Amino acid sequence: MEEMVKLKTGDETRHRWKTAIRDKAFDSIRNLPVLETRPENFLRALEAGRVSTNVYLRRIHNLALDMTWLPWPVVPKRQWPKVEYGEKRAITQEEHDQIVEREKNPERKAFYQLAWHLGASQSDLAHLQAEDVNWPARIICFVRMKLRNRSLVPPQIRFGREVEAILSTLPKTGPLFPYLATVRAGDRATEFKQRCAGLGIKGVTLHSYRYAWAERAKKAGYPERYAQINLGHNSKAWTRAYSKKADVTLPAWRTTSKKWNRRLCQCRRRR
Repeated sequence: MEEMVKLKTGDETRHRWKTAIRDKAFDSIRNLPVLETRPENFLRALEAGRVSTNVYLRRIHNLALDMTWLPWPVVPKRQWPKVEYGEKRAITQEEHDQIVEREKNPERKAFYQLAWHLGASQSDLAHLQAEDVNWPARIICFVRMKLRNRSLVPPQIRFGREVEAILSTLPKTGPLFPYLATVRAGDRATEFKQRCAGLGIKGVTLHSYRYAWAERAKKAGYPERYAQINLGHNSKAWTRAYSKKADVTLPAWRTTSKKWNRRLCQCRRRR
């Protein structure tokens, strides 16, 4: 567990792992020599823990195998208890409007508004810099904090008038959110939870903004490959998981067919 923490480079990721390995469910195996670990040791820890216990123990187990600290798996892959996450949902337009209308702090208000329009993770959004905004081209360009060490080309997200109006109220140099950039992700989440509780809104977190963006993108017919880039996921499965509850009404086949035929005819005329 200690070696896993050392391998993490990002501050947020390292903090998350430090918190994870303090899980009381790990107390039964914490001081157990790796080579003496038995399947029942893992199963007892999993029974005492939560979903996160299962997720992090799998990763610790995989590290031990990759480093050859274990000659073979303690628990075969097929025998691990299934990870069952709690139900997650998108924040609705009405709920978002309620939160924004009641929020008196200008910085937090702009933060929630941009979360709605961009679908960025809360940490990525909180650490946005004024230099990430290209005003002449009307583009926001930033690398996800999770992917900064992978030398990836950052997505260039074009913004419209609504986002322009929000950005115009924020600092023109340095962090766009000077206060929110300095607090832990857990503190930002707690502040948001308190605002939801005050309005009687249940079942949403800051992460719900990503679900909301993905569902709206799917409903609007936004190309999936663009949604992947915006959400920062290479996996189509993750993108589809975010948007799986989108209420999409498919257009009539004949209407779509006529539309594409008209476009084809226009292209031929131009040639």
